[in-house]
Amino acid sequence: MLRDLLTSRGAPRLLAVGEPTHGEPAFARLRNEIFQELVALGFRAIAVESDRVAALAVDDYIAGGPPIESGHSAADRELAEWMRDYNATAAEPLAFHGFDAPLEMMHAASPVPHLQQALAFLGDPDILADDPRWSDPAAQLDAAHSIGRTQTAADLRIRADDGLVRLHAAAPRRPGETRAWHRARLHCRTALALLRYHAVAADPAPAAVRTSRMLGVRDALMAENLLDIAALGPTLVFGHNRHLQRHPSRWTLAGMDLEWSSAGSIVSTLLGEHYAVVIGSLGESPALGLTEPAAATFEGRLTAASAAPTVVTDRKVLGDEPRVRADVTPEQGYFPLDAETVAHCDAILHLPQSAPSQVDALAERILRLPGVTQLIAGPGTGAPELSWGDRFFFAGEDRMRPFATIVVQNVPGFDERSGLDRPGVFRLNVELGRERFTTLFGYGPEQFPTHEPAIDFTAAGQWFPHPVYAAQGWGSMLNPDPDAVEPLLDHARARSAARRKR
Repeated sequence: MLRDLLTSRGAPRLLAVGEPTHGEPAFARLRNEIFQELVALGFRAIAVESDRVAALAVDDYIAGGPPIESGHSAADRELAEWMRDYNATAAEPLAFHGFDAPLEMMHAASPVPHLQQALAFLGDPDILADDPRWSDPAAQLDAAHSIGRTQTAADLRIRADDGLVRLHAAAPRRPGETRAWHRARLHCRTALALLRYHAVAADPAPAAVRTSRMLGVRDALMAENLLDIAALGPTLVFGHNRHLQRHPSRWTLAGMDLEWSSAGSIVSTLLGEHYAVVIGSLGESPALGLTEPAAATFEGRLTAASAAPTVVTDRKVLGDEPRVRADVTPEQGYFPLDAETVAHCDAILHLPQSAPSQVDALAERILRLPGVTQLIAGPGTGAPELSWGDRFFFAGEDRMRPFATIVVQNVPGFDERSGLDRPGVFRLNVELGRERFTTLFGYGPEQFPTHEPAIDFTAAGQWFPHPVYAAQGWGSMLNPDPDAVEPLLDHARARSAARRKR
């Protein structure tokens, strides 16, 4: 798919392929196909928009190590399995990297565990005291809740900075521990990166200025990681367009006009021709509820040019003065193409229409019920990254309390018993209410703990009490037939609508 682009411009150290949304699973599947093609052309690594430290577990797994934790999408698991199989017989093994810090829109991790890991490698016996306020979501919205500029934060920042110096000084004395040294250094750098981010979060600047700086720090950290990875050899980079694009990022969010240097703008400036970026574009998407784009838009003209996924390098197919797509809502999480993005990329990867999945078919059936609205968790929705792609259905526009949800991944340490890390497995959850719950299962929600040990939460096509919310009258089914579950869905919708009127 990208062979012609590489033939015409040569292979860069970093070939970035962006996606315009995290909510369309077809892009991750295309990523997998592209990486397999690039491996045949000599690429030996992939870097994804994920915490760089957490990605070490995947890199260990593809090298023959222990199983990775649940919580990854089906496409991510398929990629890991393919890389593991390839590495089993490869003379030149593949590597897996993350290029993000442990940050999300509504969450920033504590620096303390990472610094503790680095100090442990150095033989430092001190046990650092952690503080739950580091990861308080309120600190993302209000500087007054952040502890990023306290004396404790300043002391930790000095200690992390000193730790990097101590690690380099210690390297000659530990020649047989190169791998462990690099990981200790990564932990130390991650701690320092988080402390920088928390310091900006504690800045009592106007909201738009503060938020732009926080986004800018995150992208600067991404760029630092990408430059590190670029030194290791040709690598496919996969992430959101807004991080990988060559020009500064702009975003209107909650009434704020935000602008910051994207990771791609930083890396492109420093690597020059050794950085190439392919921007992702989307026509129709059942997963997001995107309908066919208007003919005069960027996406509409790309769709008219090809009915199949295609890489476009010739801007002539866009014609004269294409318009920016205007049929997108913030909840869909899709960033349309615009003239500036197109002007600064090497090519466009356009997906005219994604194939409806079982999840899409079920969601479409639920949305046919009277007055139902849907929220798909993703960037800008306030949902944690672990829930991105999950769907929430409401009996009305207020979206205060869902009557049904579709979840497509485990939540590690909280909701794992349905095995949603298995390829193609998803779960419908419905608020049945006490009466219908009792009729369906033969006992009330309050009796769930007694019956829980005998329940198979991994069986598809049959109702079972929700693994976590049974006590609240919720029931679940894996991979349901829409026809079979519609009566209970309509019952739950009617209950929710009646509750809204009270």
